[in-house]
Amino acid sequence: MGKPTGFMEWDRELPHKREVAERVRDSKEFTLPLLPEEATRQAGRCMDCGVPFCHRGCPLGNLIPDFNEHVFAGRWREAWDVLTSTNEFPEFTGRLCPAPCEGACVLAIDQGPVTIEQLEKEIVERAFVEGWVVPRPPLIRSGKSVAVVGSGPAGLAAAARLNRLGHQVTVLERADAAGGLLRYGIPDFKLEKWVIERRLKLLEAEGVVFKTGVDVGRAPTWNELRASHDAVVVAIGAQRPRALEVPGVELSGVMQAMDYLEAWNRGGPPLARGKRVVILGGGDTGSDCLGTAHRQGAASVMQVELMGAPPSTRAAGNPWPQWPLVFRTSSSQEEGGQRLFARRTTRLSGEGGALRALHWVDVQSPGREEAVVPVDLLIQAMGFVGPQTTSLVEQLGVSLDARGNVNAVGKFETSVPGVFVGGDASRGAALIVTAIADGRDLAAVVDERLRR
Repeated sequence: MGKPTGFMEWDRELPHKREVAERVRDSKEFTLPLLPEEATRQAGRCMDCGVPFCHRGCPLGNLIPDFNEHVFAGRWREAWDVLTSTNEFPEFTGRLCPAPCEGACVLAIDQGPVTIEQLEKEIVERAFVEGWVVPRPPLIRSGKSVAVVGSGPAGLAAAARLNRLGHQVTVLERADAAGGLLRYGIPDFKLEKWVIERRLKLLEAEGVVFKTGVDVGRAPTWNELRASHDAVVVAIGAQRPRALEVPGVELSGVMQAMDYLEAWNRGGPPLARGKRVVILGGGDTGSDCLGTAHRQGAASVMQVELMGAPPSTRAAGNPWPQWPLVFRTSSSQEEGGQRLFARRTTRLSGEGGALRALHWVDVQSPGREEAVVPVDLLIQAMGFVGPQTTSLVEQLGVSLDARGNVNAVGKFETSVPGVFVGGDASRGAALIVTAIADGRDLAAVVDERLRR
């Protein structure tokens, strides 16, 4: 424990943010680094619990009290060593993770939890500045080759681990650049793309081969890929979005969230500029669309959820250390826009083939009278229903589960020998930290099979 009374002396302090008026004018990251003394105080709040429930909350099982103690004592190099013993990419989780570890922190019972996510970011960025992050290629190669299909968090984590275990790893990505969801699904104000490039260069220096613009299932086919490698890892994510099924969805001005975000991440035009924007969905993706619309100069933005507003404090059926299902305000929501809850879209209407109005009912209203909202751009951010598996099933014959995900009949093993699956492709849309954990654990299973 850094300081036994630290949690009683210091309050939880979140990182400072750039002023809203400034940050909405560009796409740079909005959070600012902690001052050294702030990091020391926050790490010193960790109680080093006898049973660290933060471990339970973190899918990676990060050794949180250990690296907190090192930070408090000024042993940053040791903190880096502890953090990277479980986490392949703390620069990603330190920026993007919703921090389930903080929800499980013992301090979260009656006060603010330790700022674990921000401390991860502080540790990794200091490690890069100090030169501690260097390529670590394997000393011995196994002679076995592995193809990893998909370069999102799960694919990158699997590739990194398998490569360090000595296998020759090739990552195949359908897009024109590696990174998957991290590159084209996350706005720069949450993750600037130089952060991804920095990590990709390290992986390449360690021996991982990246091939982009490769559409597995067409050229090469899945069977060809399986025949030319000792193992194949399927890490294609859950790309199929949940779509609105009401009259009028064919109108111009209706689009999916990933199409909207990818267009902006690729340097496309500001699709929301001067428009009345409605975003259906109140999750992280909807919030990313909201922040993007602010930066594109939307005339107005409204974020709408089907469910009612969550409570401000934990409900009786949501006890600690479960993830707290409470009302939250994201950084994008801090920047403006209207939030509405308990609205169900009934139809869309337009003029000349272009969207002009959204019709909805308040599901909590007894009368449920239809209301009309003017809108020029409707963004569907209602989540994802699973991976695109047509070619996988037709060519390899992999089995699917009841939800349409690739079925893991063994631990990360598909129904086809030598073909493995992890991340959102097998579990459905989940957290980035969960995908990284899957990739890491999947690599251990593949390694064990290859060494039989």
